[in-house]
Amino acid sequence: MADDDEIQAIRAKRLAELQAQYGGGKQQDQEQKEEAQRRHQDMKNAMLAQILEQSARARLSSIALVKPEKAELVENMLIRMAQTGQIHGKLGEAELIKLLEQVNQTQAKKTTVKFDRRKLDDSDED
Repeated sequence: MADDDEIQAIRAKRLAELQAQYGGGKQQDQEQKEEAQRRHQDMKNAMLAQILEQSARARLSSIALVKPEKAELVENMLIRMAQTGQIHGKLGEAELIKLLEQVNQTQAKKTTVKFDRRKLDDSDED
């Protein structure tokens, strides 16, 4: 009986160690991913602050509230343009509006409506 109790205690201890190792590892990985995302977002915000004037930044923030995917696209485009040297100085609101219009033209969604009229098997036609 004493051996069974010792074996149970060892198993419980080992189980707790494994759960702490693997279960806690997932939590640490999640925290590390969140921290990396925060750092990336902070770097992105710092670059945008250097690229855009305050009014343009406010406009981009308001666009992000309505269409986050479009704002993300424009932010990435601005950062890429700054890294390649296409932007000299800070962009104002007017330049940002021109850039947004260009993005709208390239991403113009064409909506179509298709009517599928089904023929009924009507016996009145005979």
